[in-house]
Amino acid sequence: MALGRAQTHGKGGAGDDVHSRWLQLLHRSTGGPDYRDEWFDEQCGGCRFWIPLSGDLGLDWGACAHADSPFDGRVRFEHDGCGQFSVRDDGTFG
Repeated sequence: MALGRAQTHGKGGAGDDVHSRWLQLLHRSTGGPDYRDEWFDEQCGGCRFWIPLSGDLGLDWGACAHADSPFDGRVRFEHDGCGQFSVRDDGTFG
């Protein structure tokens, strides 16, 4: 294990630091001036290929597992999105 590596299992503020840093990587920020209304229903957290992380970070973050997405294999914010969105069969979110 690398020295100084954050522990993100819900103890301390390490998860908050990671969350803040990763927010800088958003593809579609819901607060951005170019955000389109139709994207609201196509957020990562509602995609069938979104796999939530474990622990506290999993409340907002997950990995994309869509082979055709440019974000395949990357951690994404649940309210982010991409053009390869595919709605979950059960319609759940997060």
